[in-house]
Amino acid sequence: ADVCTFGMLISKVDICAEEICVCLYEFYRSFKDYLHSHIPCRRRDVLVLTPWLAPIVWEGTFSRDILNAQYMQKKLVTGVVTFAVKKYVQFIEGFMSSANKYFLAGHQVIFYLFTDNPEQIPHIQMAPENRLFVIPVQNHSRWQDISMSRMDIISRYIRSQFQYEVHYLYSIDVDVQLFEHIGVEIIDALVGTISSWQYTARRESKSYETRTESQAAIPKGEGDFYYTASFYGGSVAEVYKLTRACFKGVMKDRENGIEARWHDESHLNKYLLYHKPTRLLSPEYYWDAELSRPRIIQVKRMCSVHKNKRRQVIRSIMWAMLSCHVFLPLDFTII
Repeated sequence: ADVCTFGMLISKVDICAEEICVCLYEFYRSFKDYLHSHIPCRRRDVLVLTPWLAPIVWEGTFSRDILNAQYMQKKLVTGVVTFAVKKYVQFIEGFMSSANKYFLAGHQVIFYLFTDNPEQIPHIQMAPENRLFVIPVQNHSRWQDISMSRMDIISRYIRSQFQYEVHYLYSIDVDVQLFEHIGVEIIDALVGTISSWQYTARRESKSYETRTESQAAIPKGEGDFYYTASFYGGSVAEVYKLTRACFKGVMKDRENGIEARWHDESHLNKYLLYHKPTRLLSPEYYWDAELSRPRIIQVKRMCSVHKNKRRQVIRSIMWAMLSCHVFLPLDFTII
């Protein structure tokens, strides 16, 4: 019926078959050029989709132009939370300067910098669309306590302030620098970043917490990816649920006299196992400076900053011990 109708229409307007073919060809050629320029080629050398059909973002799997247009129409504001306590104040200038340049460039971003030394914050010239809030925070004697207190602080500030100022919120370690653009391809309800240390590790080799006494324990044979706590986020509502759940797990462990092997990161992995991320960022989005760059990493968007050699050696020893299921004492401290 549709073909007949189309034929009657052609006869009425007296369009010849040759003209129709020319029009169809011109349309196809234009549409094909549009697809080639806007739809990136599918990566065949990496996993781009999880078993629960969440995208894994790699270079070459998205079109930032299309995503930027969609993001701009919604007039969204994104927040970034980072902590600079004790010696980590030294990383503020490098992080803020690079993030101000490369993180969601051209879009509104509010940076929330928590520090125990507000007077030591260097002057940073922010992009016109960005803002920086410096928020004083309490110090802790152990770095483990500093790390684990972040979840509580983030959830409390979401409830009292962030939910009224931003739509999406991301937590990023301060001891990093951005070298390439991190754009709106990261925006989704719940986002985790695959660890650059363990993205090729088999499930049984991943550094999950396995002791059943811990709230962060992941049962043997379970686990999807290993996520870094250095970069995660999502909608304000989802990040609130994540940080509240993780902090409750931390406090329950503390009551029972146990500490998860990778602290807040262990609790993060437990949460994301049972609350699947809607989008995953590949290790390109947080690459550890201690690792050599394999071929599949086409771009290193954000990298950890090289620290002193002694700390690097200790960290390598810790990873080796943990991969062999050797646990560290609760009072273990890296100086």
